[in-house]
Amino acid sequence: MPNLLTVVRILLVPVLVVVLLQATPHGSWVAAIVFAVAAVTDTLDGYLARSRRSITTFGKVMDPIADKLLIAAALISLVSLGRVAAWAAMVIIAREFAVSGLRVAAAAQGVVIPASALGKVKTITQVAAVLALIAAHKGAWWPQALLYVAVATTIASGADYFLGFRRRIEEARAAREARGPRRLPI
Repeated sequence: MPNLLTVVRILLVPVLVVVLLQATPHGSWVAAIVFAVAAVTDTLDGYLARSRRSITTFGKVMDPIADKLLIAAALISLVSLGRVAAWAAMVIIAREFAVSGLRVAAAAQGVVIPASALGKVKTITQVAAVLALIAAHKGAWWPQALLYVAVATTIASGADYFLGFRRRIEEARAAREARGPRRLPI
């Protein structure tokens, strides 16, 4: 079930983009509902995977990809509609790619970088901001305020991951050095 929810979230991404970009009556509300459903699947699939102890390699890889696709597609669509400044979308999307690359680099060195509390706050603020930007009347001030909060938490979370990465790599290196040279069996 958790993996199915991840796949549903991925399949909702093009639906969201089409609904957002089509000039139809109540299109923003429909897009907001699609986005909200997709965001809820993120929370639900994680909860189900942990509670049922059914964490899979597919889920570990595809869940973060689905999240990034959803946020990036929504932000790019909102930029094209003039609801989000391109620089703000770029900051958020660049952080997502940078942290993903960081996790790959850490994994190559045998270090796992788990989601941090600040990373979870970042996700919540991004989802709230995107949902508000989709649903609110164009020109309303408060969705823009939420967007700036999301940008700030995105930057703070990215910095936290990079500082944590360096610390974890140094700890892993120290642990390897403490174990001494590895001897291969003859």
